[in-house]
Amino acid sequence: MIKKRTGRIFVIFTGGTIGSTATDGLVGLDAGKPAALIGAYKAKRGGVDFTVAQPINILSENIGLTDILKIAETVRDADLVAFDGVIVTHGTDTLVFTANYFSQVFADISVPLVFVSALYPLGDIRSNALDNFAAAVDFIENAGIKGVYASFKNPGEQCKIHLASRIVEPDQLSGKLRSLQDAHFGEITKGEFVHNENALNPTVERVIANAPAHTEDYLLCGDIVTVSARALLDFSFYRYIDNVPKAVIVRLYHSGTACTAGENTNIVGFIDYCRSRGAEVILSPVDSSADIYAGMLGVKEKCIFAYDMSYEMTVVKVMLALGSGRPIRALLDENRFFEKVY
Repeated sequence: MIKKRTGRIFVIFTGGTIGSTATDGLVGLDAGKPAALIGAYKAKRGGVDFTVAQPINILSENIGLTDILKIAETVRDADLVAFDGVIVTHGTDTLVFTANYFSQVFADISVPLVFVSALYPLGDIRSNALDNFAAAVDFIENAGIKGVYASFKNPGEQCKIHLASRIVEPDQLSGKLRSLQDAHFGEITKGEFVHNENALNPTVERVIANAPAHTEDYLLCGDIVTVSARALLDFSFYRYIDNVPKAVIVRLYHSGTACTAGENTNIVGFIDYCRSRGAEVILSPVDSSADIYAGMLGVKEKCIFAYDMSYEMTVVKVMLALGSGRPIRALLDENRFFEKVY
């Protein structure tokens, strides 16, 4: 473990609940919250020199392509040699997408970059804003492991450090944030980072040694449609008339299946229809080591399987592939920042 030091951290504020105030039952952006968060940290802990930027200030459910690129450009333009790490505050609603995206385009980053969000605004007794922020600082200062992460404290738990490439959508009701297969990278205990020795996790040494080639492919193309398998789903309703997407991602059941019965309403006929309109079809998530259900035989030859990664990462990779002009299958097969869970 790297010895704690009084260092410098670049903090990028983007808005979200962590940058908001609740008044009379309404949550809205508050221009004073960045200073309040840093002030609250310094009052409690002190000892760190923060440099602050705020390229955007929005509630994250409204985030658009230009907003994400502004955040990325702020990181790209920073003199990272001058900092021990980077913290990006972000709204929880779309944190998972941005964090997964950053894990790919900044997989070769030379310092730790940690995403921080909050379930409630700073000042609310239920808020985990300060805990998440303080844990991000501790991780940067005490562990110093390069790469892209998220810091998040679920109620009743220690603050977890997640590989940004493995976080999945928060629970709808509780807001709890998890890693794929619950294999968080580690946690902060009494200000120290403790690695989670889960067999699914890379070791700290592997993360430090990870050296993917630098990529300039950071553009995203949003010309996709996502469909989630559910009981009684009629795929025929997704037959596009005028506006045909470039790709369709179907979120499968946990067993790697979707309905293959029913004339013209099942996934097989839907895949054939999409291909006839020039749209690629990607199925996710798929465990490469699992047995294939009989009903899915013949489906693999018609589309692309996204193996051993989260559905959330699949969406990011497909949009990156379309944005950069790279083959979708090739990008899905890459493992830039431990997004593949075997």
